[in-house]
Amino acid sequence: MPKRVLQGVVVSDKQDKTIVVKVERRFTHPLLKKTVRRTKNYHAHDENNVAKVGDVVQIEETRPLSRLKCWALVQEGTPAEGTQG
Repeated sequence: MPKRVLQGVVVSDKQDKTIVVKVERRFTHPLLKKTVRRTKNYHAHDENNVAKVGDVVQIEETRPLSRLKCWALVQEGTPAEGTQG
């Protein structure tokens, strides 16, 4: 079974070997037919602490690593547009 891969922006890197990634999904509202944005935060494992706040990264589903972490950093990204870095 393929593992899910999500792309999002790092919003916190304060924990050791853990990052918090905000993932945004867009969908059309079934009744109003408007595009709706929903965001969700995922805790992901970052073994070498390479990701920084504002980076766009990809995370992959993995086995549970702790109470909150069941995602792992796949690809460290580039700083998001409009951020200093």
